[in-house]
Amino acid sequence: MRTTLLAAAMAGSVGGAAAAPMSLQDYLALSGPAPTRHVTYGAAPSQFAELFQPAGDGPFPVAVIIHGGCWTKEFGGITQMRNMAGDLAAQGIAVWNLEYRRYDEEGGGYPGMYHDVATAMDRLRLLAPEHKLDLSRIVLVGHSAGGHLAQWAGARARLPRTSPLYVADPLPVPVVISLGGLADLRNEEALIKTSCDRDMAQLAGVASAARPDIFSDTSPAEMLPLGVRTVLIHGEHDTIAPLRVGQDYARRAQAAGDAAEVVSLPGGSHYDEVAATSPSWRIVSAHIRKALGLQPR
Repeated sequence: MRTTLLAAAMAGSVGGAAAAPMSLQDYLALSGPAPTRHVTYGAAPSQFAELFQPAGDGPFPVAVIIHGGCWTKEFGGITQMRNMAGDLAAQGIAVWNLEYRRYDEEGGGYPGMYHDVATAMDRLRLLAPEHKLDLSRIVLVGHSAGGHLAQWAGARARLPRTSPLYVADPLPVPVVISLGGLADLRNEEALIKTSCDRDMAQLAGVASAARPDIFSDTSPAEMLPLGVRTVLIHGEHDTIAPLRVGQDYARRAQAAGDAAEVVSLPGGSHYDEVAATSPSWRIVSAHIRKALGLQPR
């Protein structure tokens, strides 16, 4: 398995002093510019997404970003992701910032949460002509719980036809970037309980005769090979989803024939992974640009 360790100097602040890892409070204080457009895709309050359209004529490459927060409405989410959305839009990248019903919202959890992500993803096909979005250049970027959902969204073509989540023609995405993601629900069940206090029934539903394995259509690791390239980025000091999580997933993906790369953010925490104000952003944004075929900054 290939692990990329970038020089610690890249994570240093001005003057060479190391920046302190971001805390949950630092993360919750993140914000960014207002979106270009607010788009609802359902009747529930959380069924919407935000489009950030860059200046210029386009066509624009697209980054779909999915917030985390332990699959609960308790820890913010879409507002904090505007921080990275604003920076990406300033680079000429259109951003589709997804909201979805979490496990503790009416209709959330399984299957509603997954339906929301899928519906929001496929809505891009309707928006692309008007907003000059180049869907041939697209990357999925998810953080924490959103890393799981991003990897799941990238795996939709592998969903079993018997699943309530199956659709015939999901929007294809060639690269998924998981930032501190928790995508192997079966093997990381204990960690998810420790880190997020989530039970699997809240995330993956309950078994039934028609669906005996709750991980078969909810855990990307169970659908390998996905036919996508996965970049798993973890902060050096990430205690919610440690580097080991990405390494274990990459090992499984590579064994199944998928391309997978693990990246460590020197000095970074779980929250540095999504902050454009963090020194770690130089590394994260470079991988987003690479996935979209853009030159380094």
